[in-house]
Amino acid sequence: MGDTTRRRTVLAAGAATLAGTVLSGCGSDGGTEAADNAPGNAPGSAQGEPSAGAAAGGGAGTGQALAQTADIPVGGGKVFKDQKVVVTQPMAGQFKAFSATCTHQGCSVATVKDGNIVCPCHQSLFKISDGTVAGGPATRPLAAAKIAVEGDKITLA
Repeated sequence: MGDTTRRRTVLAAGAATLAGTVLSGCGSDGGTEAADNAPGNAPGSAQGEPSAGAAAGGGAGTGQALAQTADIPVGGGKVFKDQKVVVTQPMAGQFKAFSATCTHQGCSVATVKDGNIVCPCHQSLFKISDGTVAGGPATRPLAAAKIAVEGDKITLA
């Protein structure tokens, strides 16, 4: 009976560990994955571009002012450290926004150079057009951020 009891204890402990592992896989990593996969937040989505919904009063322009459109160079971008966001302009008139937190180890990205958002900690590179990884060690894209562009003003949405 001693062997049976030990075997049951080991099996129960193993099952509890496995259940904990499975359940933690269903949990949240801070909400970024769910937000990344939400409709309209896929890489390459039209974040920051005026939409019919935004023009109809969908909350556009109600956020914190970030910059004038002229402050964001075409083919480049600007990091807003205090707001933890980076705004880019891949093509003239097309504005995108992403989290300024690198997906590798959580450092803040620092610059936008040669069409890439650059993390200074380990030199991860992210494309200004959609936030996807252009060079590791990061393996996940930057999370999209919501901005509103009204006239020549860019605000957090």
